Amino acid sequence: MLIGTILQNKGTGVATVRPHATVTQLLAALAELNIGAVVVSEDGLTIDGIVSERDVVRRLHERGARVLNEPVSSIMTSEVRTCSPDANVEELRRTMTNHRVRHVPVVRDGRLVGIVSIGDVVKSAIEELETEKEALVGYLHG
Repeated sequence: MLIGTILQNKGTGVATVRPHATVTQLLAALAELNIGAVVVSEDGLTIDGIVSERDVVRRLHERGARVLNEPVSSIMTSEVRTCSPDANVEELRRTMTNHRVRHVPVVRDGRLVGIVSIGDVVKSAIEELETEKEALVGYLHG
């Protein structure tokens, strides 16, 4: 299965936040949208970084409550792993596991076109297994 197939099913909307937004504003967006990470982007098309709940928790531990008034750019991950819509889901699953990332922006021609979470990847694996199971059961009862 390709990443583009996941995007067809879940949609291509990507929550973004500007680098100068405060961490408090970031937290409001995460809570409002019920998501775990957002792409940091000045224009909504290019990627400056990515920031997750995990980033916030770690920085709160290190810096204390003052981090809430700091810009998102001060806590974001700048080196963002991305994939293309033509990437294989199995490859992405390995990348996410090996590099311990839960959200991967999807990029086509240098532009942000979606985001895939580990939950999306696991869901696609379960769907594939269910399809295979149905085919095998159909074959056996055939």
